[in-house]
Amino acid sequence: MVNPRVRIASEEVLSNNWYTLRKYTFDYQRADGAWERQAREAYDRGNGAVILLYNQEKQTVVLTRQFRLPTYTNGNETGMMIEACAGLLDKDNPEECIERETEEETGYKVSSVKKIFQAYMSPGSVTEILYFFVAEYSDAMKVSDGGGCSTEQENIEVLEIPFKEAVQMVADGAINDAKTIMLIQYAQINGLVG
Repeated sequence: MVNPRVRIASEEVLSNNWYTLRKYTFDYQRADGAWERQAREAYDRGNGAVILLYNQEKQTVVLTRQFRLPTYTNGNETGMMIEACAGLLDKDNPEECIERETEEETGYKVSSVKKIFQAYMSPGSVTEILYFFVAEYSDAMKVSDGGGCSTEQENIEVLEIPFKEAVQMVADGAINDAKTIMLIQYAQINGLVG
């Protein structure tokens, strides 16, 4: 950390249950030169990777559907979310992570992934950087049913959806996950699928 306008005064772990929630007290130098004391909480769940699998010939994408408790507690009546395949890096680099997660969650063993960008997804409260990938898939790459890792209590449904339908699902609100919307729009802008 090298910003001379920020001085961390203290760091306190508030919770280390699922991931780590920390409270930071810091001094911040305003544009007028005055220093002010602030306190913020930051949730550290590690960094992650996400991928959009697409098939140009079939004009389809592979997405997943699973229950997400935070959405259920904030207005999503079923708690079910349609998302691009994603996972935490753990100790892997982003490419290794997304190749592993793709096979675990979707059952496809992709041969080549392309990193397209990285982004902070909720910089006001979460430390996570998410690495975004795309990869072409074919039926021949299907090596299992997918569904996630049972030891991680994942119950993932694999969906193969026509790309035009996925675009419409974003417009209709049936797909309302930010990372998935970003990837579908990337595919649309860059003509990956029609």
